[in-house]
Amino acid sequence: MISLRAVSKVYPGDVTAVDEISFHVDRGETLVLVGASGCGKTSTLKMINRLEEPSGGEIRVDGRDIAELDPDLLRRRIGYVFQGIGLFPHRSVGDNIAAVPRLLGWERGRIDERVDALLELVGLPSAEYRERRPHELSGGQQQRVGVARALAAESKLLLMDEPFGALDPITRDGLQGELIRMRAQLELTIVMVTHDVTEALLLADRVAVLDRGRLLQVGTPAELCAAPADPVVEQLLATPRRQADRLQAIAHAPPERGS
Repeated sequence: MISLRAVSKVYPGDVTAVDEISFHVDRGETLVLVGASGCGKTSTLKMINRLEEPSGGEIRVDGRDIAELDPDLLRRRIGYVFQGIGLFPHRSVGDNIAAVPRLLGWERGRIDERVDALLELVGLPSAEYRERRPHELSGGQQQRVGVARALAAESKLLLMDEPFGALDPITRDGLQGELIRMRAQLELTIVMVTHDVTEALLLADRVAVLDRGRLLQVGTPAELCAAPADPVVEQLLATPRRQADRLQAIAHAPPERGS
């Protein structure tokens, strides 16, 4: 579905953000890119749909070299969920979701059916939410609309840049569950960026760990936990382990006297 071969990104000033990384994403798979800030995660994601142009290497989507494709047409085929949601503030929820289908020239009836179906899919009934403006929604509801908009053109490929990072833990957990459900229902292929290692381990079929533009390891969550291939990978995985150990200790601590 997606393959990167020796892909690099060098910004002005000779700043290397991505350093000759290679990986593939199979159809129907969720690959999560994880690493510290500035490791090249978002630059890698943006190169897949040409929001950023690679400085070297080759990226293929469905067997096609994306350098040979029109960037606008490529982006309309690929769903993209932004870190900051990015809804049009003065358009209704329905109009936000309908934006790309309209650009593609869909008929009005087909667009209306798609908008209604997607609102139901993300748990926002059309009769209640379609005419609302983004400011009338909670952060979690706005993120649901962002996901619906990314899926509007019936793409099977979804790119997600820190989609749940700004949400409270309960909302975040709920949307993670919704993503798992939608992925299975729609047979989506997902590439997602997060700095939250626990989120990566819970959502990914495979995790790609980046550090200073280099790809350190790609593997299933179980493979990374069992055999981290680099000290940086081991350090990243140590955080959720410590948190789990602390929670376990709290849960089994004897109650304080007088409580």
